[in-house]
Amino acid sequence: MTAARRGAPARIAVLGSGGGSNLQAILGHFDAAGSRRAGTVVLVASDRAGAGALERGRQRDIPAVHIPRPADGIALDGLLAEHDVELIALAGYLKLVPAQVTRRYHGRIINVHPALLPAFGGPGMYGLRAHQAVLDAGVRVSGASVHFVDDAYDRGALIAQWPVPVLASDTAESLAARVLRVEHLLYPRVVDAVARGAITLGGHHRVHHHGTGVTGDPMFAFTSDEEASVQSIDLALG
Repeated sequence: MTAARRGAPARIAVLGSGGGSNLQAILGHFDAAGSRRAGTVVLVASDRAGAGALERGRQRDIPAVHIPRPADGIALDGLLAEHDVELIALAGYLKLVPAQVTRRYHGRIINVHPALLPAFGGPGMYGLRAHQAVLDAGVRVSGASVHFVDDAYDRGALIAQWPVPVLASDTAESLAARVLRVEHLLYPRVVDAVARGAITLGGHHRVHHHGTGVTGDPMFAFTSDEEASVQSIDLALG
């Protein structure tokens, strides 16, 4: 049970390996929610000492920690416990989370992936590699997926997906930019929903939505800029 379900914001750790744009999207979402926020980011951690995500955390006075041995489950578990973390959001984190951590945080650790899982997932399917694989396969629709995390890459129960068109003129870079726009809209809202108990993981890896969905709920209301972004993506899908 998260803190949000007890009436206080859930304590969230964000793990990332890159620039931290999804971290920034999560922070912005909770900033906009103000006193209604379902979660608070209390820790940013990365396997890369120079990751932009760490700098973004420091700029917000959030503890930002380098993880020198990502496979050391005891050390990572201890770091999370030190900060009383209740929910983990992976945001461009490229390392496999140790089983000790995925077991302890079962149903409380989520990830965003830049493709429509189960396709184009698994080891090595990250960043531009995933987008190039989509282009090489000749599919017409890609997108973003959010899922619960287990002990295998990109195989946890799916929570939400958002389609993105693949255009004939696309490069891996242009497709990546379009998918990232969707990630920035979708992921913070799913983090929010999991933090407040509106989305949970039940038995047999079943995802339960408790009176909410990714659309059609005030929690998923968009700002005018976000609505314009959504409309442009929808128009591209035709």
